[in-house]
Amino acid sequence: MFKQLKKFTGALRGPSVEERELSYLNGSVDRIDLEYRQRQIDRGLFRSGF
Repeated sequence: MFKQLKKFTGALRGPSVEERELSYLNGSVDRIDLEYRQRQIDRGLFRSGF
């Protein structure tokens, strides 16, 4: 029962900061784009508040 509840609550929450960063990095098309995205993450693109 608790396993199902945990799955359900996991599905409702949004992606974590780390998951969003990894997804953003995985979207790069070449090495230069990847390096640019890494610099943006290092500057706090996903870490800043709303």
